[in-house]
Amino acid sequence: MKITENYHNNLSKTDPEFMALFDNFAFDGVVNQNNLTLDDKTRFMAILATLIGCQGIDEYKIILPESFNFDVTYVEAKEIVYQAVAYLGIGRVLPFLEATNEVLQKFGVQLPLEAQATTNSETRLKAGIQAQVDIFGEHMREFYKSGSPDTVHINQWLASNCFGDYYTRTGLNYQQREMITFCFLMAQGGCEPQLTSHAKANMRIGNDKQFLIKIVSHCLPYIGYPRSLNAITCINNAEKI
Repeated sequence: MKITENYHNNLSKTDPEFMALFDNFAFDGVVNQNNLTLDDKTRFMAILATLIGCQGIDEYKIILPESFNFDVTYVEAKEIVYQAVAYLGIGRVLPFLEATNEVLQKFGVQLPLEAQATTNSETRLKAGIQAQVDIFGEHMREFYKSGSPDTVHINQWLASNCFGDYYTRTGLNYQQREMITFCFLMAQGGCEPQLTSHAKANMRIGNDKQFLIKIVSHCLPYIGYPRSLNAITCINNAEKI
């Protein structure tokens, strides 16, 4: 994978030894590792989601314009940011949404982009339930009704908001949405139960174990070894469920 010479241009001047070390690992050793081949578009989508998850705003501003050189579309980039709100909250995602808009405007993109919503206030719950069933299985059909009386509303929100508002949007398919969700959870850490659940969901809809290991491996330079190893453990645990 060839990245432009503008990548970390300032650090290349002030910290050339470090940048040579990092670049040789991230853009040669990782990318060219045997059995870890991943198409560039998927790789960049995963990295963008991972940087949002770990709050790497400065690196995100560098990687986002690079991703457009590797077939990530403007709509796909926006959808990654939008979906992150369900897993990180607007408090952590707002800077990334603003940064994305700034980059797109520098590219001459007219905002807002074309609408991608397929649901409304009347249809979002039903559509969200179906999305959960499609991804996790039939046992999710009645999940929105589960829980104690004082917390059942959260499971209802999961169906109507997380899945009904976001997963039903066009721009990304289920496999891509589950992949970026896996990255959000992996990168922020402390979400191992949810990460295991979504690793299982990924496998169920076609993102198999080897694919997820590739995703973790290609994102490791951006989140480090501890969270990457935790993610591998969750993948292995999900395979046993």
